[in-house]
Amino acid sequence: MAAGGAARHDGPVTTAKDLLAPGLLDPAEAMRRTAAGNQDAAVLIPVLEDERGPVLVFTERRADLRRHPGEISFPGGRRDDGEGLLATALREAEEEVGLDRGRVEVIGALAPMGTFVTRYRIYPFVGIVADGADWVPSPHEVEQVLEFPLDELVMAYRNERLWEKRLPVRTPTFRVGGHLVWGATARLTEQLLRRARLV
Repeated sequence: MAAGGAARHDGPVTTAKDLLAPGLLDPAEAMRRTAAGNQDAAVLIPVLEDERGPVLVFTERRADLRRHPGEISFPGGRRDDGEGLLATALREAEEEVGLDRGRVEVIGALAPMGTFVTRYRIYPFVGIVADGADWVPSPHEVEQVLEFPLDELVMAYRNERLWEKRLPVRTPTFRVGGHLVWGATARLTEQLLRRARLV
C-alpha cells in the first residue's frame, strides 16, 4: 500500500492482537538478535483498544531535558545491570507513564535497532494494555502521554527530508495532531506497520 493510504489487512480482524501479533517476532528470538550499538536499551510499544481501534501510546519528553528534549518516543530506557530486556521495557513503562506491568500482555517483539547518535541497541516489545489506561506521567521526564490511533499513523506515514531537524536524507516520519514522530521511534513504528502489512 502506498504511504498515506488506508490501512488494509487480509481477512476479518477483531482485535489489536489479531492484527499485530502474527507479524511479530517471539520475544526470546528477538533478544537473541543484535544490532549496531554499544549499550542495551528496551522500549515497550503499548497498544490500547477502544472505539478508535488499536491505539499506540507514546510519550512526549519534557522540553527542559538535556537529552532529546521535546521528542516523542515509546516508554523505555537503558537496561540496568543484571536486568532482562523485557523487564527493562516493563519497568520503564511503569516509571514513565504509570503502567502497571500486570496489565500488559506482551504479544511479541520487533527486531532490535541501533541508534545513530547515542549508540543504543534498542529492543522493542509490543504489549496490549488491558482495561483502558489511566496514565501517570513521570514529572521528571514526561511532558504528556500521547495516544495515536493506528489508522491515523498509517495515514500520516511518509518518507521525507527533515530540514528542520537538519536531516537531508529521507527518513520515515509521522505527523499526527500537530506532533512529529521521527528518528528511532518513527523507524520502530514503521517496522511495526510493515510487519502488520499496513504499509
